[in-house]
Amino acid sequence: MTAVDARSWGFAEDFVELDEHLIAAREESAALGLPPTSAGTLSALTFVAKAIDARHVVEIGTGAGACGLALFKGMASDGVITSIDSEADRQASARKLFTAAGLPSNRFRLIAGDALEVLPKLRDGAYDLVLIDGDKLEYPEYVAQALRLLRHGGVVVLNQVLWGGAVADPDNEDDEAVILREALQSVIDTEHFTASLLPVGDGLLVAVKD
Repeated sequence: MTAVDARSWGFAEDFVELDEHLIAAREESAALGLPPTSAGTLSALTFVAKAIDARHVVEIGTGAGACGLALFKGMASDGVITSIDSEADRQASARKLFTAAGLPSNRFRLIAGDALEVLPKLRDGAYDLVLIDGDKLEYPEYVAQALRLLRHGGVVVLNQVLWGGAVADPDNEDDEAVILREALQSVIDTEHFTASLLPVGDGLLVAVKD
């Protein structure tokens, strides 16, 4: 198999131009010391949300709001995101960016707290999409929660699953690499998911709940 060269990879990553709000969100991420989500990842999130006409979304890991904005671009006009993050300052940035993008406050619910404490309180089968972008060491637990939360035909998305090349290196036994491999395998082993691993950004796993 011929590998994609760096020029083609970069071309694909930047193929869909980001709007001013997503550019601002990436800049805000950098200001908060967070790695900015790649343009390719953001465009993929918009595509997935649009493809399934997402109206009810759970986001685990608000960050500075870039992924949320990307999802909103693809969601139905009345769609709502419930976003969970343990860092209140990140959610303050996200709120500011959502408002600047013209999103009314009733379209986003920002919950500051531990995702594994909040997720069990959300309703079974009530969501179209679950984005997992939180603590890498908790990804397997997030996957289990996503299976419960999603409707049939809903999609779970796991971000940063290649972890800078560590996951694909069988000799890398760092905690994050090991746990991310377990999370990926748990999706593959779950008969209710049909999955694909996309090599955009730092790896994006998408899976449809059958």
